[in-house]
Amino acid sequence: MSAPAAVNTALVAHLKTRRSTPFVLMQGPGPDDATLDAILEIAARVPDHGKLAPWRFMVIGPDAGKRLGEALERIVVTDDPATDDKRRDIERGRFLRAPLCVAVISRAAPHPKIPEWEQVLSAGGVCLNLLHAAAAFGFGATWITEWPSMDRRFLDHLGLEAHETIAGFVHIGTASARAEERVRPDMSAIITRL
Repeated sequence: MSAPAAVNTALVAHLKTRRSTPFVLMQGPGPDDATLDAILEIAARVPDHGKLAPWRFMVIGPDAGKRLGEALERIVVTDDPATDDKRRDIERGRFLRAPLCVAVISRAAPHPKIPEWEQVLSAGGVCLNLLHAAAAFGFGATWITEWPSMDRRFLDHLGLEAHETIAGFVHIGTASARAEERVRPDMSAIITRL
């Protein structure tokens, strides 16, 4: 197999060096509304068997992030009234670590032809595309889940339907520096050629 005649070297370089931006390197500004709309449009261009769009976006700005952090603090204190101030601070700031957060909500559901796991994978593709799109516009981003994505009380607080889950919280901002490279898999250990 030979390489195509034209290789987009900038895209290849990005894909070969893609790295999430740690929160300690995340700062303002985040994307404005028009840029965010363009980022989300790119994020939505993923494989989607059956054209179901089994995912949706929830944009969490700073004001909403403050309110959601207060809700998380209440949940934690309900579970453990002796929660210390450090943990309370962490929960209050969970959605304020970057200028903007996009929750990618998986709407995977039973379907006569498309397995639910394919729908979940499509939502994962949206999260990864969101990272690439943010980078294309010059922003840093990180895709995480953490405990709030699995706590039904918090999902109910967000207004998610019973079958909806969080595929990821993608935090977006401006990277103050490039993240250090991390260890990557040994390719010879993960490739099988038949």
